[in-house]
Amino acid sequence: MFSGPHDKPQVTVLTVTYNSAEMVDDFIESLRRQLTTTSIRVVVVDNDSTDATVSRLQRHDDISVIEAGANLGYAGGLNLAMKSVGQTDSILVLNPDLQVEPGAVEALLARLTSLGDAIVVPCLLTSHGSIYESLRREPRILQALGDAVFGGHFTNRSQVFAETVYDPARYRRAQSVEWATGAALLMNSGLAHRIGPWDERFFLYSEETDFMRRARDLGAQIYFEPAARMTHHMGASGSSSALSTLMAVNRIRYIRKHRSGPYAAAFRAVTVLGEGVRSYDPVHRAIAATLLHESSWQLLPGPVARAESASTDFPPVSVIIPAHNEEQVIGATLEPLRQLAKNGSIEVIVATNGCTDDTIRIASAYPGVRVLDVPVASKTAAMNAADRVALHWPRVYLDADIVVSPSALRLVVDELNDGNFLAARPSFRYDDSGARPLVRAFYRARRRIQATDNALWGAGVFALSRSGHERFGEFPAVTGDDLFVDRQFTDLEKGIVDTPRATVVTPKTWNDLISILRRNYRGQTEANGLQDSGVLPPSRNNHKTSRTLGQLLSGVRGPLSAADALVYTLAVVVARASNRVAPGTGWERDNSSRAAAYGAANSRLDPQEQS
Repeated sequence: MFSGPHDKPQVTVLTVTYNSAEMVDDFIESLRRQLTTTSIRVVVVDNDSTDATVSRLQRHDDISVIEAGANLGYAGGLNLAMKSVGQTDSILVLNPDLQVEPGAVEALLARLTSLGDAIVVPCLLTSHGSIYESLRREPRILQALGDAVFGGHFTNRSQVFAETVYDPARYRRAQSVEWATGAALLMNSGLAHRIGPWDERFFLYSEETDFMRRARDLGAQIYFEPAARMTHHMGASGSSSALSTLMAVNRIRYIRKHRSGPYAAAFRAVTVLGEGVRSYDPVHRAIAATLLHESSWQLLPGPVARAESASTDFPPVSVIIPAHNEEQVIGATLEPLRQLAKNGSIEVIVATNGCTDDTIRIASAYPGVRVLDVPVASKTAAMNAADRVALHWPRVYLDADIVVSPSALRLVVDELNDGNFLAARPSFRYDDSGARPLVRAFYRARRRIQATDNALWGAGVFALSRSGHERFGEFPAVTGDDLFVDRQFTDLEKGIVDTPRATVVTPKTWNDLISILRRNYRGQTEANGLQDSGVLPPSRNNHKTSRTLGQLLSGVRGPLSAADALVYTLAVVVARASNRVAPGTGWERDNSSRAAAYGAANSRLDPQEQS
């Protein structure tokens, strides 16, 4: 029998399942055969399987089964499993599509004991009994180039031009390696905690490359033990063109995390080359197209909001929400942050400014949410007032009509805490459901403009580290606060984080669209004035009309996209012309989206009943 949660076994096995019903029984039974020599506890996180995985797991009453309630991805599932590790000597991460051969865990443990701080990986076999080439070299440009040109052919080529270790002799001897396929790996519990959480930016693929690199950075070895053998049936993640694309994209994300911008750009170019030379295959052609159009990356499989992300180990952060007469939407914005605010994991400040409606009452009903009443109706005055009382860094500035999940919030905060950027924002999506045809055409065209995907503005949410905020001090009295912040930083200083996407609800009517465009262009004019006066450095102004026009035209692929581009151009011309004729001075509001998208939702959110 497996050890229970109050025991201290030699090994705690962590497994993440997703629609794994056909393999989990054999996997569990192969682990039971290890009990003759090793005490083992088994913790399984199920990523919201739609088959019989959970019911099959629950037949084994001596394992711990945690239902995630959502597909958190492999890294997210492992992080959730880590919370239930308890007292243990070592942690063994295993895919559920493995068959663990007798004595394999004992052999891994013996090697780990001799090494100390290390991650030990076994020899993996295919379903046919042949060696699975699981050993890898750190991804580098020359190796990526060799793989792009030769693929899996000419496996005896120089190791400089191959990431995979093909030499059969290498699989017959114990040795230190740079990294290995993450289907199976053993480490002592102390090292696991020092490495920290698996990076959830990698929903699937490259998460083990990153984890083992961080282990090496701590001085730990990655060690191959051929005496430990497991059969890998290769069925845990499934197979699809979307997953193949995600694998290619995540390799680029990994390089961007650990290497310089120019190096990452070169690596991406080589990766595109590798897919391009195989473009006779529709799958490779689709991968190449996705790699070239980064805006489409957000459509790839990715993590959803994590049900347990309201835990008390959330990193310190202050979330500042300026709100002016936002009674229709403030409840929907606060709801995902409710538990984090209630248990004090994060600081949430709603800075109401000049409100004459029920915004203050609704926000005040949420436990843990601090409400400031700023008398003047000014968004930037509200943000400055909240800054003066906020306790934590980083700071997240969230519009009152934007919904951001805790998972997205955490991923952005982690990027800033890691020092990768001075400013960042989560990914976002436009929700144009219920919008008039012309409005939908406008946003179809806007989605094709890559500049909107690489800027801090437009999402209704951005975050700043302390150093980033010190770049300008207080927010000036400008209409486009997000544009002002965006222009403070170079492209290397700001980041768009791959996260569960925040929701930006578009206007429903043409008139409301023109209103918010007028406001946006007035913000651009103000920012240009600040640039002319020296407040904003010219070198950081990368938002040229010609660049946007070029990207708009490059997105034209046929009659429909051409019509969309025409509607986009018309809206821009009308908004700018009306600004010149009658410059606005107030805060143009899109009331159509508020009533349509959030009115019903807010009526269901009674904070006092649910707290």
